[in-house]
Formats: sequence, C-alpha cells, structure tokens
Amino acid sequence: MNSFILFFILFSLWLLMSGHYNLLIVSLGIISCVFCVYVAKRGKLIDDEGLPIFFMPRLLNYLIWLFKEILKSNLSTAKVIINGKVEPETFTVKTSQVTDVAKVTYANSITLTPGTVTTKIQKGVFEVHALNSDFGDDVRTNEMDKKVTWLEGKK
Repeated sequence: MNSFILFFILFSLWLLMSGHYNLLIVSLGIISCVFCVYVAKRGKLIDDEGLPIFFMPRLLNYLIWLFKEILKSNLSTAKVIINGKVEPETFTVKTSQVTDVAKVTYANSITLTPGTVTTKIQKGVFEVHALNSDFGDDVRTNEMDKKVTWLEGKK
C-alpha cells in the first residue's frame, strides 16, 4: 500500500512539474516513477518512518499552528535583540512521542521557532538552548509536545 501511495505522490508531482502531457513524456514519467518506487522498496526505505502517512490527516492543521508560532517567536526574538536583554539558558524537556519521526518533528519544530534550538536528543529527553528564559518557558509549557503527539495520532 505504501508503494502505491509513494508512486501516486511521485507521479502527481511529476505531472505538476512537467507541463508536457503527450503520450511519450507521460509514459517516461510513469516508468521513472515506477523505477524510483522499486529502488526505494529494494532499499527498504518505504515504511512508516520513511513515508509517514499517519501524519497526513492532521498535518495541515499542525503546519498552520506552527507557522503562527514561528511568526510570534520571530517578533519576540526581534524585540529581545533590539532591547539587548539576551539572557540565554539551556534546559531539558521530556518528550511524549512514540515514533522516531515524531520525535524528530518535535525537535525540528523547536529549532524552527526563532530563539530556541534543540541541541541534543537522548532517550526521550531534549536539551534545548533558549535565547531568553521567556522562550524556554514557551517550550516548557509542553504545548508543542502535545501538538506533535496529536499529529502522531497517539493521544
């Protein structure tokens, strides 16, 4: 099933980017997408982590929330830099995600929001560096952790 979904995604993207729809070109597109799926299957790259389909139903909602948080964090970071009140801190935060792809999504989401960087991932605990303690408080509230766990579909 994952192979079919991967083929559908690849071929859809190929059609969108190609712009040429005659028989020869479309046939070559099908052949190249089948070959890519074959190579991915032989390389054992098609699994729940390599193609996280379980994210798809909730992904748009999560991305909208994440972009809103990135915007708010950008404004806060700019304010801290302009005021010159930089008080960096490093702290740890526990994760509640089960799959590795969800843990990486959480770590990347922390890093994407300006003012915070995930510096270490070890056994369900992240080490986070924050530009200011306010940014650390935002991570410690576990709102993002809950959102990523919801995205994962486990809670």
